Amino acid sequence: MADRVALIDYGAGNLHSVHNALKAAGAPDIAVTDDPALVYSADRIVLPGVGAFAACMNGLAAIPGMIDALEARVLGDKVPFLGICVGMQLLAERGLEHGTHQGLGWIAGEVRAMQPTHEIKVPHMGWNDVTPSDGAPLVEQGEAYFLHSYHFIAAEAADVAAVTDHGGPVTAAVARGNILGVQFHPEKSQAYGLGLLRRFLDWTVS
Repeated sequence: MADRVALIDYGAGNLHSVHNALKAAGAPDIAVTDDPALVYSADRIVLPGVGAFAACMNGLAAIPGMIDALEARVLGDKVPFLGICVGMQLLAERGLEHGTHQGLGWIAGEVRAMQPTHEIKVPHMGWNDVTPSDGAPLVEQGEAYFLHSYHFIAAEAADVAAVTDHGGPVTAAVARGNILGVQFHPEKSQAYGLGLLRRFLDWTVS
């Protein structure tokens, strides 16, 4: 299990709940931080996020050196990374919420609004099934808690690690190499979420 998890504090995450869930999952050392130096020394990185895509991206970019540190550790050193909710959406190339906004661009695709129908309500809120793709890391079949109005449209089907059903397939997780992003909230998903966090803490990326 990892010695230190960096939980990124950029003013856009449910930090208290995520910290408590990581602790309950067995993380021995969690640094809630906006310090790039701690990101460089972390064994694993968690990027939470709630709210609007642009506000979250702007908050992350406003911390001097933070995006550079994340890219050095995640893209360069290949440390395990977990993005949660908007933290997962920021992995995309762009978000189409109140205009077009650049994302981190680590996984090709864009984040678009979900469309309500007579049968389907937006936001997508509450418990729903998670169905992993073949070979997807860490994500297992089960039920998780969702709360979102925008969804990740991946450019490559191979980057979709799991789907849920809300008027058709909706991306529940994306993954590439050492990078995992989940649209659902593990910290609100009880035993299912704690199981995913435990697997993340034990994740050895090949």
